[in-house]
Amino acid sequence: MHKGVVTWNRRFALFAYGFRPHFLLAGLAALLLIPVWALDFVLGIALSTDWPPTLWHAHEMLYGFIASAVTGFMLTAVPSWTGQKGSAGLPLMLLAGLWVAARLMIASSSYWPRAFTAAVDLSFFPTLAALVARPLLRSQNRNTPLLFVLALLWFANLVFHVALIRRDPPLALHAILVGIDVMLVLVTVIGGRIVPAFTSTALRPLGLQGSVTSMRALTIAAVASMAAVTLGDVFAPDGLLGGVLAAIAAAIQGWRLTQWGAIKTLRQPIVWVLHLAYLWLPVGLALKAVALLNGAAFSAFWLHALTIGALSTMILAVMTRAALGHTGRALVVHPLTTASYLLLAGAALVRVFGLTTLRTSYPMVIAAAAWLWTAAFLLFVVVYAPILCKPRLDRRPG
Repeated sequence: MHKGVVTWNRRFALFAYGFRPHFLLAGLAALLLIPVWALDFVLGIALSTDWPPTLWHAHEMLYGFIASAVTGFMLTAVPSWTGQKGSAGLPLMLLAGLWVAARLMIASSSYWPRAFTAAVDLSFFPTLAALVARPLLRSQNRNTPLLFVLALLWFANLVFHVALIRRDPPLALHAILVGIDVMLVLVTVIGGRIVPAFTSTALRPLGLQGSVTSMRALTIAAVASMAAVTLGDVFAPDGLLGGVLAAIAAAIQGWRLTQWGAIKTLRQPIVWVLHLAYLWLPVGLALKAVALLNGAAFSAFWLHALTIGALSTMILAVMTRAALGHTGRALVVHPLTTASYLLLAGAALVRVFGLTTLRTSYPMVIAAAAWLWTAAFLLFVVVYAPILCKPRLDRRPG
């Protein structure tokens, strides 16, 4: 290899491993998408896309921000699970380029045929699957069902685009809801592994690891209840059945969380943030149950408890931890990162409960939540952009 190329690779490692480009893209997406949405909603500054603003916001948060973070996780976790070499270099550049192309085309959708924009956006998950399927299938790994998760997310996105082309906003929003449910099942499965595992590891030096337990029957019940919530939203959303299923899932998820010794992690932000993220799952499900069964005003924004609270907080928690661990750094977060956790928690609280507690207008609630969210991810980008772009401290590849 040419000496100049070697030097460049040693100084710039953004495409050296799967988490690097996609965690950075997720952070940048979070930093940009919400302020743009808030400016449109609060001040009426029009978006450049011709999609309905609410549909653009929902789609880009799910298939832009969240999908990029999940991609970074999968491209990093699959090599660890299978013991095989991860993707680097050109494949990562092409996948990241595809993600960026889809975002730009959606942002300027009035210049493109909707079917063309859909084709570019829909090509992302199959490309990701092509990178992770072979090692999963070859090793017959227990995580191979994640390919099915990718297929479900792709199908929900397909339904969204078809609904958009047919000018059917209710169907498009329905597809987004199901996509969010699939992501919550993923949080239940993966979060249910990493939260107790990382907590036990953190408490071991204190002799407290025995306070973390994980009942297999409860794990199965938690996953099954979330799958039932997803199926309920597919076939009978917004009804009595959905409320009952959400209530059952909330109770199971809450019980599950009590096993993991959250109170003992309060001095370790990198651990307690995982518990905070998972706590939003039973809270959001309980709010959903109340909204569907009772209609109480305080429960109206249950979906944001699940998206900002559970999904986004878990994403921030995992990105900040994985980026440290996979770049040879100590698992101790910067004070600015702790501040980002607190700001995101504030954004979730304001967005979910602000309208019923702050005595202010809905646009002001949106503006306040957007400010807190943007500050949280600005801190993430400030701290982690150099970490994601620079080589490992221990000079190992990756």
